[in-house]
Amino acid sequence: MERSFKKEIEMLKLREGEIFEGEGILAVTKALLQSGVSYVGGYQGSPVSNLLDVMVQAKEYMQELGVHVEACANESAAAAMLGASINYRVRGAVTWKSIVGTNVASDALSHLSSVGVKGGALIIIGEDYGEGSSIIQERTHSVALKSTIWLLDPKPNLENIVNCVENAFQLSELSNAPVMMQMRVRACHLQGRFKTKDNIKPNISSINKISQVAEQNYDLIAHPPSTYLQEKLKYEERIDKARQFIADKNINEIIKGDMNDVGIIVQGGLYNNLICSLEEMSLSDSFGNTKVSILILNAVHPIIPEEIVSFSENFRAVLVVEEGQPPYLEQEIGLLFHQKSLSTKVMGKGYLPMAGEYTSEVIYKGVAEFINEFIKDFKNFSNTDYTSEVKNIKEKAKGLLASEIPPRPPGFCTGCPERPFFSALKMIENDIGKIHISTDIGCHSFATFAPFSFGQSILGYGMSLAASAGVQSFSEKRPIAIMGDGGFWHNGLLSGVASRLLNGGDGILIVLQNGYTSATGTQDLISTPDQNYRRLANSNSATENDHTIQKALEGLGVQWVKTVHTYNVGKVKKTLLEAFNSSFKGLKVIVAEGECQLERQRRLRPFRAEKLKMKKRFKRVRFGVDEETCTGDHSCIRLSGCPTLTVKPSSDPLKIDPVAHVTDGCVGCGLCGENAIEATLCPSFWKAEIITNPNKWDLLLNWIRSKVLRLFEEYA
Repeated sequence: MERSFKKEIEMLKLREGEIFEGEGILAVTKALLQSGVSYVGGYQGSPVSNLLDVMVQAKEYMQELGVHVEACANESAAAAMLGASINYRVRGAVTWKSIVGTNVASDALSHLSSVGVKGGALIIIGEDYGEGSSIIQERTHSVALKSTIWLLDPKPNLENIVNCVENAFQLSELSNAPVMMQMRVRACHLQGRFKTKDNIKPNISSINKISQVAEQNYDLIAHPPSTYLQEKLKYEERIDKARQFIADKNINEIIKGDMNDVGIIVQGGLYNNLICSLEEMSLSDSFGNTKVSILILNAVHPIIPEEIVSFSENFRAVLVVEEGQPPYLEQEIGLLFHQKSLSTKVMGKGYLPMAGEYTSEVIYKGVAEFINEFIKDFKNFSNTDYTSEVKNIKEKAKGLLASEIPPRPPGFCTGCPERPFFSALKMIENDIGKIHISTDIGCHSFATFAPFSFGQSILGYGMSLAASAGVQSFSEKRPIAIMGDGGFWHNGLLSGVASRLLNGGDGILIVLQNGYTSATGTQDLISTPDQNYRRLANSNSATENDHTIQKALEGLGVQWVKTVHTYNVGKVKKTLLEAFNSSFKGLKVIVAEGECQLERQRRLRPFRAEKLKMKKRFKRVRFGVDEETCTGDHSCIRLSGCPTLTVKPSSDPLKIDPVAHVTDGCVGCGLCGENAIEATLCPSFWKAEIITNPNKWDLLLNWIRSKVLRLFEEYA
């Protein structure tokens, strides 16, 4: 059973004057409904997954409002949905994780921004930059500049975020341009409250359908010669309308301070971190009452020249607090000051780092150096040595530990069906030597960490087979490309499989079919088992009856397709060797299936609870290690990496090394035993079936077994 968003759905139904309490991304979802959105689409990814997940589960309520919701196959499909707002006055919103998602959507975005829109078009970007990011370190700002899409970066405050959503639609409609609103990780998960409004049923919707199709207007098609006029409109009309709206609505905020020599210009999303750092200097309180003047750019593109000049002209210097490279704001403001012949100095990357996330500690250091540079006699710091204090605290904490903390890279979940495949691959590599492996985005990318340490490249979601195309042309040993079923449907089928077939190339593709887009929250795919399979709580895997991927491959023309279950390590090994040694010169695909363990446990949990409640028989499997048999060489751990397979001190005083141990978190997947057999390890693993509410046959069988064991003990 999938995660329920019942509570979140109820929050979407709040009426005028009620109080919403929750996280930032759900506030955005509520704001969309309050703004009268007609359609919503997107592709899931941190930190915006919940927006789409909640709306998909709120299907009945969305139908009641007339809001159409789609979980798109990829970000490009989501961006193309906004085409509805080109010809019709309907509000649409799409969402995805940036920058990887924005890259996928960039073709559609370029065309959309060229043509422009009649209805409001809003793109909600999950900006995942800096510490803890799971992607390449790039920002959305460059795409907004390149395609002339307005970019909002709201101050992390729920009221402000909701206002930005409502203003974004108006801005889009007034300037006839799409608008991006980037939501940083901290903003998405920020907890807060705001006073709600009634949700608006859109005028044009799945309930109120139009009877007349829009007349064709060639000026609204992104094709020459229309594109030449569209470019002029972008830079001569739309941007002026956007600037006027941003100024009239006071979307950017100015906080006046007492200090006359310096000011700070900050991206809205960094405001909270800036205030925390100023508070440590006694230059502000936690409510934002600062001694230094701040211009908060909730709209970072376009900037308002008059607003920037008016704020800055009386200062000796302004500090631009802007994450990442290139420093677009700093460069644009510097050029503006040069054109206006302002003597105010523009500072930024000279005091703040060139790259990386701007945490409060980082901002503190840069702001402190900036102020001390331009106000020599400034002595009002109550905590001028904050960074040293933080450093001392870290050193003190380090000294309290017995030893260095070992690194803890992320890894597969307990019982993950993808781990057995990599165990088998490790055994194969031990037999035939090192293999070039093109890896992909998804849970399976955890295999790049120890104990497996597989993979030479990651070049995008579903791009692993395409990434191995060059290698297979000059490598004696066939390279392997690995992708999940999520990556396969997102991009891999066309970019990888179709391209390889077109060129008649050799190679091996592994599709790890766990049934869901697991890395982003186990969302459904076209090959996800239907609800009937989900109710098969006693089945080994809900994926084994689905052959959608195999049919797609065969329909495209793949001649060599094998299907294996990942937990059968022996068969996986045999099939891999067959692919390596096959005389067939063409693409060979192995579909390695095994249901995501998180989803499997969600299916089992209510089933088990119901059985126990009704006092019915229920059997579960557990594995363990015989301490006396264990040799202590820990090969089993190096082949598995399971979190529940660990070590503990031996109770035998003659055994110096710790012995292997299975913790209570074991879900009974059986990989440890499979590995022990296939790799010929010590026979120390045991399997136990634990039966709750046993029947008469179970009791009789247990009695017989106990008698037999006692006889063995007597004669031993």
